[in-house]
Amino acid sequence: MTPPPPPSRKQVLLRLDPAVYEALARWAGDELRSANAQIEFVLRRALAEAGRLPGSAGPIPGRGRPRSGPSGD
Repeated sequence: MTPPPPPSRKQVLLRLDPAVYEALARWAGDELRSANAQIEFVLRRALAEAGRLPGSAGPIPGRGRPRSGPSGD
């Protein structure tokens, strides 16, 4: 039997101060992102600004459902 493929995204446990999480969740809502997506967005931006974002890092996955056709129908 073949083992399952590795997950495409790394899962981490993150403990935050509740007030920090609430501020993050509001910011994420303002930008129509989940709190998880906002954390990744902020981390990637910080890594890029510090010159530490690896070139092998893939793009942030798109939001929402994929379009059904070329015209978006």
